[in-house]
Amino acid sequence: MDALKEQIGGDHYRSREIQPIEFILANKMGFCEGSVVKYVTRWQDKGGVEDLRKAKHYLEFLLEKEEGRAKV
Repeated sequence: MDALKEQIGGDHYRSREIQPIEFILANKMGFCEGSVVKYVTRWQDKGGVEDLRKAKHYLEFLLEKEEGRAKV
């Protein structure tokens, strides 16, 4: 995939053996699941604790959906 060779805004994904997008697509993950993978993968190299909070936020969406509270 040629798009994997270029990253806009840093190298926090390209420096990984497997980029989050490869993992997300190969496992047919949904938006929330993919976002969790993305933020957890990059938190130490890009967004710090804020990225962990973002991952937690998407986990909260998933929990609410599974528990039947979300109006999605």
